[in-house]
Amino acid sequence: MAITASRTSSLLEARAKHVPRGVGNSHPIFVDRSAGEKIWDIDGKEYYDFVGGIGVLNVGHSHPKVRAAIAAQLERFTHTCFQVVMYETYVQLAERLNALAPGKSQKKTLLLTTGAEAVENAVKIARMHTNRPAVIAFHHAFHGRTLLALSMTGENEPYKQGFGPFCSEVYHAPYPYEYRGWTAKRSLDALNDLFESQVSPSRVAAVVVEPVLGEGGFVPAPAEFLRELRRITHDNGIVLIADEIQCGYGRTGKMFAIEHSGVEPDMITVAKSMAAGMPLSGIIGRADIMDAPTAGGLGGTYGGNPLACAAALATLDIIEEENLLERADRIGARVLGALRELKARHPKIGDVRGRGAMIGMEFLSDGDVSGRQLAQRLIDEARSRGLLLLAAGSKRSVIRILVPLVIGDDELDTALGRLTASCDAVFAASPPASANAT
Repeated sequence: MAITASRTSSLLEARAKHVPRGVGNSHPIFVDRSAGEKIWDIDGKEYYDFVGGIGVLNVGHSHPKVRAAIAAQLERFTHTCFQVVMYETYVQLAERLNALAPGKSQKKTLLLTTGAEAVENAVKIARMHTNRPAVIAFHHAFHGRTLLALSMTGENEPYKQGFGPFCSEVYHAPYPYEYRGWTAKRSLDALNDLFESQVSPSRVAAVVVEPVLGEGGFVPAPAEFLRELRRITHDNGIVLIADEIQCGYGRTGKMFAIEHSGVEPDMITVAKSMAAGMPLSGIIGRADIMDAPTAGGLGGTYGGNPLACAAALATLDIIEEENLLERADRIGARVLGALRELKARHPKIGDVRGRGAMIGMEFLSDGDVSGRQLAQRLIDEARSRGLLLLAAGSKRSVIRILVPLVIGDDELDTALGRLTASCDAVFAASPPASANAT
């Protein structure tokens, strides 16, 4: 009987030879095709995808309406650069996003290409509007890999490594991470201390906050924290920027996660699920702030690419027509229930938390095994059972759930069954947690 060689093995060898090691890979597989909540690798194995390209596929893999929109645009034109020759879909998308953003103030939208590009341009606009230099971000935050965005990112490893020196006038305050002892009050006290000891509010152009930490561990900011942050920034003439790149676009049961607090930020950065896998990002902001830079100060060769705009308009249609905001809440309830059952019988699961369908499960560490190791064991075990997971958090001890919102109930139950079986198998092979595990 002939033995068929795995294409994955040969591609892994080629990857090691031709691609830098700094491009990390979470799973040693290569995708062949995808649809909805599933992908198939080049060796034919099927997986339920609880990663979604890191929160990019809220409307699922290869949605027919997205594919049709891209195909139709492809027949017309692929690129002109909006700053050179304009096109209608850019303006249509900006108009729809302006209408969706929370608050009564008039909005304008700038379209770009990457999340980091959106964050950096938001800071540029805030500096121009306020004529101030400083920026405040938060511990555990992730805002991107380009220099200013990386300076704002509140995690050292693996992102910052030896890439400094970083940008000046960037300050960090503690994020309200209650599981680790940082209540809303304690975090706000620390922010006030930062104002007193390091940077005067009169020098701060912007405060940038994720309403739900993404890479930092899927931690929702308490509503009272965000409301007080809004008061502080308003009273001091500081621009409040909500980084919704991972938590936005329906993931939490609202179009934007900041809506759970009732706060209207001055700007919202968006990307990831914005165009269902096409490279597109944006800044939605108060018109008077967005208009601060003069002509030529904003833009980018590929920003608001026509194919991506077509995909983004189709994505908004799908979110509305398929009621994906409500679906996110229903998915979140089912996932939370399953993870809480696991937590009840496995002492090394320290916390289960989330908002809508953005759910995290954090593992404890003790003298025998770290939370990071447990998370990686679960990722490996789940992959062997046909389920793709991803870690998060500064210690990489959080399993994050980013299942596409188009998944059906039966498929979700099957995938959660695989997650449960994988978790049970990992803990069956692990020593019991010590009494003082943290």
